[in-house]
Amino acid sequence: MSRPILCFGEALIDFHGEGRDDRGFARHFVPFAGGAPANVAVAVARLGGEARFAGMLGEDRFGDFLMAHLRDAGVCTDDVARTAEANTALAFVSLDADGERSFSFYRPPSADLLFQLSHFRESAFEGLRIFHVCSNSLTEPEIAAVTLEGMQRAHRAGALVSFDVNLRPSLWPRERDPLDHVWPVLHATDVVKLSAEELSWLAVDGEQATLDRLWRGRTRLLVVTDGPRTMRWFHPDADGELPTYAVDTVDSTGAGDAFVGGLLCRLAQLDGDGELLDHLVGKLPYLHEVLRYAAACGALCASRQGSFTAMPTDAETRAFMDAHA
Repeated sequence: MSRPILCFGEALIDFHGEGRDDRGFARHFVPFAGGAPANVAVAVARLGGEARFAGMLGEDRFGDFLMAHLRDAGVCTDDVARTAEANTALAFVSLDADGERSFSFYRPPSADLLFQLSHFRESAFEGLRIFHVCSNSLTEPEIAAVTLEGMQRAHRAGALVSFDVNLRPSLWPRERDPLDHVWPVLHATDVVKLSAEELSWLAVDGEQATLDRLWRGRTRLLVVTDGPRTMRWFHPDADGELPTYAVDTVDSTGAGDAFVGGLLCRLAQLDGDGELLDHLVGKLPYLHEVLRYAAACGALCASRQGSFTAMPTDAETRAFMDAHA
């Protein structure tokens, strides 16, 4: 039976550019609800899982917009706090001819960075199955400390911790090297998702040395995605590759988050603690099916526009897999 998945971090407004003038600039921007951990929460809810989101939104129209869309998607917002001290974060998204995106962020200051430990409800971690975070809540010292403490509380409650690096270099202050702050989180994480580019970024001393360093922490499953290309998975005692799905990409903005949502939704259905990840590697057909399910979620999302609005349902995902068996 599935248990709750709590996604922590930023929810923001993605303004997607539409139309181009003769200089290549967007003629207008359309607002979509987004933010990586919020996207994951919506993906879980759309797939039928029990999704919760924890974060801070501004007391502004954009915060109202995000709250409404989270609730409409079926995400529990009991752990969302509001503030008048900063505005809800904004991101302007530009797409190239292949649907690949680039971002311009209006953050900091923004409301999501003001979430404090006191904003977690006392019962937030009770009965929790998975606690999920991204690196965007590591960019400032205060919110990074909250993120790490949230991970520790999740572990003490018997939950798995998931980390999608989801690196956005433009969000990091020049004096704050992401590598120095990502590694402590990696070592406190059970399930890690990286893009191929992020693995290359981490692997300053080579891929094998990076994997050896990763296994010195809690991590038992690493999944590396590369868009429509072959995905790779790693465990301290095994590794493998799997094909993904080729689709006509419309908007890749939330595809990685849809992948993570699919993966976590399936893991939340399993019994056991961190050792279940070891057991999964002993049942490769099932592990492969879980990863292919996650890949189908990502592919379907990439074939649609938006973030929250692009997340598929379980029925859509399974029908897609059947059609592309």
